[in-house]
Amino acid sequence: MSLGFALALIGAALATALAGSGSAWGVGVAGQAAAGVVSEDPGQFAKVLILQLLPGTQGIYGLLVTFITLSKIGLLSGSPATSMDLGTGLAVFAACLPIAIVGLISAYHQGRTSVASIGLVAKNPDQFGKAMLFPAMVETYAILSLLVSILAISNISL
Repeated sequence: MSLGFALALIGAALATALAGSGSAWGVGVAGQAAAGVVSEDPGQFAKVLILQLLPGTQGIYGLLVTFITLSKIGLLSGSPATSMDLGTGLAVFAACLPIAIVGLISAYHQGRTSVASIGLVAKNPDQFGKAMLFPAMVETYAILSLLVSILAISNISL
């Protein structure tokens, strides 16, 4: 196995690991807030569940980039490019970094924003639509980083 191929695998792993870690934290902290609201008002379950789940999308985006990367380097087709040169491996590694880093950071902040929005719904259940907008704004940056990673990976020639 070449160093380039190893770097490509590390990039793919980081996309899932970092974005997934951020999502786990964000969903966890929002779930704690949601559980508190549901303990007081079980009727708010559906609304706070949606707000809790929002930070989980970054983990999905990281996993998507990992699958695209593994497919690109041939691991999913059974014919891996194990002799990949260093420059190509670095390019694949770098292409995975946007979703890895932004996924981690945005999921963390989206979790915190979801907690605040859950608090808003607890006090004013009729403000759910407005409460959704706050964590959705954080999502924008995760989507942008997902697009950058996909476009970068797609345009690397092996």
